[in-house]
Amino acid sequence: MSEGCCGPALDQTKAVEERYGAAAQEQEACLCTPVAFDASLLKVIPDEVVERDYGCGDPTRWVRPDDTVLDLGSGSGKNAFICAQVVGAAGAVIGVDRNADMLELARAAAPLVAERVGYSNVHFVEGAIEALDSLTPAGEPLIATASVDVVLSNCVLNLVNPSARTALLANIRRVLRPAGRVAISDIVCDRPVPLHLQQDPELWSGCISGAWEEDAFLADFRALGFEDVRYADRSEAPWRVVEGIEFRAVTLTGVLKAA
Repeated sequence: MSEGCCGPALDQTKAVEERYGAAAQEQEACLCTPVAFDASLLKVIPDEVVERDYGCGDPTRWVRPDDTVLDLGSGSGKNAFICAQVVGAAGAVIGVDRNADMLELARAAAPLVAERVGYSNVHFVEGAIEALDSLTPAGEPLIATASVDVVLSNCVLNLVNPSARTALLANIRRVLRPAGRVAISDIVCDRPVPLHLQQDPELWSGCISGAWEEDAFLADFRALGFEDVRYADRSEAPWRVVEGIEFRAVTLTGVLKAA
């Protein structure tokens, strides 16, 4: 591991793994920001899944019947189980997460949710969201190219190591079908986050110091080839202010340009 002027560089992946592993076992109130979801869609989801979901928006509102949905950083599975009901029996939902404790929680709940809704259309895959092109033992990509209609994420993209952001964005683009969509809830900031804040494991794993700058987040998705890229939701008041930097919740939406 490299060292900077302030000592060893932060291992962002380790910081996130440790914090979210603990949060899968016991609810942590301060992770991200609470959001109201459609209560009717929560009824079939076990309480422990709902209680241990950590997000900053509701990207599930942009899912349509019959969609194939990819939920990046699916965590406890709450968003995936909501999507399962929206897409219906003809649709499908894939959750990807690298945290073993969160995957265990989600996978344990899946049969119960399937029994309650009357069909099984959700499965959870272990993997890093920036490495969706990594090969499985069968020699196939973790998530196939042009295989999903909409990519969702709820307060997870900011947890990815900065060095892997290019790969993350490229994989989002790769897995989408023509005219595919994104609905990404995340935390953005109004100015660059200084290095000493990026090196704070609590701020990093707490969805703060890995935040994209607000304008850059839009620009990066436009550069990928998405149209109508906008903040469908944007909190007026900052969620947090750290050293004068405003951090707020947004939901970015966009549609992949036709070839």
